[in-house]
Order: sequence, then C-alpha cells, then structure tokens
Amino acid sequence: MSKSRISVIVWNEFQHERQNPAVAAIYPDGLHMAIAGALKEVPALSQGALPLEVSTATLDQPEHGLSEARLADCDVLIWWGHKAHAQVSDEIVERVQKRVLEGMGLIVLHSGHFSKIFRRLMGTNCSLKWREADEKERLWVVEPSHPIAAGLGEYFELPYEEMYGERFDIPQPDELVFLSWFEGGEVFRSGCCWQRGHGRVFYFRPGHEAYPTYYDRNVQQVLANAVQWAAPRVNIVDICPNAPALEPIAKKDVTFSKVGFVQGKGDI
Repeated sequence: MSKSRISVIVWNEFQHERQNPAVAAIYPDGLHMAIAGALKEVPALSQGALPLEVSTATLDQPEHGLSEARLADCDVLIWWGHKAHAQVSDEIVERVQKRVLEGMGLIVLHSGHFSKIFRRLMGTNCSLKWREADEKERLWVVEPSHPIAAGLGEYFELPYEEMYGERFDIPQPDELVFLSWFEGGEVFRSGCCWQRGHGRVFYFRPGHEAYPTYYDRNVQQVLANAVQWAAPRVNIVDICPNAPALEPIAKKDVTFSKVGFVQGKGDI
C-alpha cells in the first residue's frame, strides 16, 4: 500500500474544556487542537516518515465527526475520551472497528482505556487503579529499538500526572514500548501495541486533562512517531466470499447435504 501522505483524525469528546475553567485555561481550544497542532509541528523521527494531513472531530458533531466518508479516507484515528464514553453511538463504534480491521491505525490516549472502541477491540474490561495527586510520572523506554521510541532517551519524566496503576486489565500487548513509574510507587504498562485484523492499535497512557501533558515535547514526539507506526500497510475489506476451487475436486463416493446458507454483508 503506497501513499504520499498519512491522513490523521484527532477525535476528542471536548467536554472538560467547555465545562471546567481550569481545563479550559490549559487547553482553550480543546485537547484535540493541542494534539493536532503538535502533530503539524513535530516531525516523526522514525525512518521513512511521511507528511501528515491532520484534522479533528468531536463528540457533538453529526456522526461524532466520523462519517463513513471521513473514516474511509482516514489512515490513523487518535482517540481521547473520558466523561462521555456512554454517549458515543454504538453505530459509530462499529464503524471505527470495521475500519481498524480493514487496516486503519488507532491510537487511544489516557482515559480512552474505558472507551467503547478500545474495550471492544481488547475484549476485556480495561480497568485499572487510579489516583489524582499531582505526582511525577517517569516513563521508561523498555523497547528502545521500537519506531515509536525514536528520538527518546532511556526515560522521560512528567512533573505532574494522574496515576494509573496495575493491574491493567488488557490482553498481553504484542509489544510493550513504555513502562511508567509514579511518585507514589505504582507501575503501569503505559505504551502498548496490538494488531487487530489488518490494523494496528497503540495505547499511550499520559494525558490527563488537568495537566499540560500534550505540550511536553517527549509526549509530542511519541505521538508523531506512533502515527507513522500505526499507518496502514494494507486496506482489505472483509467480504467473506464463496470461493471457486483452484484445482479439480475429485468426485466422492458419499453424498452430504449442503446447508445452502449464503453469508453476506450482514454477517460481517
């Protein structure tokens, strides 16, 4: 699959910023705009990086800003949600899941661990421990050769973050890139990669709305690198065809009934 650019949609429920003055002071235009702005300014350091075409979408837009046409052209979807997971339409969740299985990349941020789409793709509760105590987070790069870790040191620190602690109820990651330690003592698998169908999924833990995390250059670098990693290699629509034989099939001495049920679009 050869493309000259990567189309990215940054999705945000955009609730805290409009309801909490303290959050609005940090992200006056919304977390989605801060993330989108960083992607436009910070180049990925992974090899063969392509230029980005970045746009945004929010919960209150028609179809949550994720129409079939927009998703069909989307290479990587970045998802931030927290207080409005239940307000996300199941129809849109199914639409996003279908695109991931076809090859679209999905990057889930922070409290998006409880989003409908992440829990559906993981098949688990995705629960964890948490604490808001303005504590330091140290993110250890445990897989320095991974493309998402390009340009980072052995670790980086965030002076203030919400604590997420183990056990994180997720399937074993295909690859673990970051492991967090918190000032209060907990650890957390904070940079996890999976393959789902033909698409790639990356969960990245930092990003509590009360802190200026998305202005941190290391966090911005991770997101820029992650977009390149998650970009599609193929786009394969699942049609479950009835396939003709490639070679002659010998006549058998026994006869079995044929069910005759044709699988179609409604089954996929």
